Formats: sequence, structure tokens, C-alpha cells
Amino acid sequence: MTHHVTTIDCDYAGRPGVAAAYLIQQDDQAIFVETNTSRAVPRLLGALAQRGLGPGDVDHVIVTHAHLDHAGGAGALMAACPGATLWAHPRAAPHLIDPRKLIDSARGVYGEAFDALYGEIVPIDPARVRTPGDGETLAWGRRILTFLHTRGHANHHLCVLDTSSGDIFTGDSFGIVYPALQDRGLFAFPSTSPTGFDAAAATASVDRIVATGARTAWPTHFGPQTQLEGIATQLRRQLEAHGALVEEADAQGLQGEVLRTWCAEEVRALFDAQIHRAGLQDHPGIELLALDIELNAQGIASAVQRRRHKRRQGAG
Repeated sequence: MTHHVTTIDCDYAGRPGVAAAYLIQQDDQAIFVETNTSRAVPRLLGALAQRGLGPGDVDHVIVTHAHLDHAGGAGALMAACPGATLWAHPRAAPHLIDPRKLIDSARGVYGEAFDALYGEIVPIDPARVRTPGDGETLAWGRRILTFLHTRGHANHHLCVLDTSSGDIFTGDSFGIVYPALQDRGLFAFPSTSPTGFDAAAATASVDRIVATGARTAWPTHFGPQTQLEGIATQLRRQLEAHGALVEEADAQGLQGEVLRTWCAEEVRALFDAQIHRAGLQDHPGIELLALDIELNAQGIASAVQRRRHKRRQGAG
């Protein structure tokens, strides 16, 4: 039985080694995990051809969550693979079936850069979409894939476990491990980007991933990782620190631009400390982290605002 996982570098935003999609081959069948953007779909189909397969051999497309660097190309890929079924978290699927809210939100963030970055976001026929529950399985040939709901980064996130191979496809629930920053030792960090960051839930998801006994994690950012315990240790420490920032900012009553500035400074300090511990201060690849630091800071501010909103609702 042929079983092979191909890492496809999606060259996201023109940067190699940042965002991946994965092609799982079993004999003459295929599954894609993640799609990146519609700009990446030719790369995905090219990888399929290199494995001697065609679009008609794709049985399933799985996205871990609806963020556009993971699922922006789902509609275009489904259009190219007419026999495929899309699998997504129950909370993610509506945004892939009707992506107008996703598009409006992203355009608000990226403005004129949206089209160059993401291309067209194509709606998906709801008849072709499946929404697995937590622990639900997919029988695929001689393999069983298990879907695990993993909150913390986003409320609509799932991971995919293949117990027979020891592979687990973790999206953003098992952090970011850029290949360019691993030459001086392991360097992993969590993604706390808006809008669903929850430190306790994210830590529970990390623990659950390790507890599966998987041998290889395949985070979307980026590539296969076998040091699961080492990654988990770094993530737990960073998640605790990010969670403490939410608590502190909330307790101080910071709001508006003051909150955003404080979060930016504090998250930068967290990253600077980790960079220093890893001896990466002079590393040429360190600029890779600039966007992640910015997004993580936005996620902390968002978590503070969400916490206050829930309190007001409770009071009401």
C-alpha cells in the first residue's frame, strides 16, 4: 500500500517556507489538507500531477479552519476536483459555502492588497460539504482519519489524526515552526491572532495533540515536525504568557488605542525574550516574525474586548 504525504509550499504572499498545504496519497487516491489561497491552487494541482494523479483522483479536501491562508482557495480547488468532498468544522463551513462575510472582513484588513494576496474566493455547493463532529471518523480506503475539534486559536478549528501512520495535521493548533528559524535549535510559538484566542483552550488543544501519541505533526506553518514534546513545552510557556497579558490588560482597564499600543509592546517583549533565549537576535530570518508579532498583539487586544463584552452580556 502506497502512503505518502507531500508538503506543498504555497509561496504565501511571495514568501517561501511560510504556509503549506499537504497532499496525502494512498495508492491512486488523494486528499488535500489545507488549500491556502486560490493563487496556490495551480501549485496544489501540480503536486498532484507529480505524484501521477489527476483532479479526478481527489476524494476529499480538508481545511482546519476558515482563515484565508488555510481555506481561501477551497472553492477554487473544489471546482477543479469535481469528485471531492470538503470537510470543515461546523462553524467554519457556512463561511466557505457563502464567503461574503469572510471577503468583507479580509478586505477591511488588507484593502487594495486583498486581490493580489487572495485572488478570487469561490463559494462551495453545500451538498459537497461535510461538518464532522469532535471525534468523528472518515474511512478512506484502508485508513481511518479522526477529526478533533481543537479550540484556542479559532473557535472553528479542527485537526486530523491518522493513527495508522502516526500523522496529525494540526493547522494552527500546534503553533508555528518556520523552517528558516530552526538551524540553532527548536523555535516554536503560538498564533494568538484575532478573533478566537483563548489561552486555556489553546493549551488544552496542545495537550490533546500530544496525548494522541502521534509521531509527526504537520502544522500549516510549516512542514513535518517530530519533536512534539519540545514544541508543546515552548507553546505552553508562550500561551501562559500571552494569556497573562489578557488578564493584565483587562485588569488595568486599558481601552482603544492605549490597549492596542500596550499589547503591541508587551507581545514584542515576549517574542524578544524568546528570541534571546534561542540565540536568534542576529538571525537573518528573524524578520519573518514581524507579521506574527503584529497579529498576536491584535489577538490579545481582541481577547480583552471579547471578555468585556461577555461580562456586559452577563450583567445584562
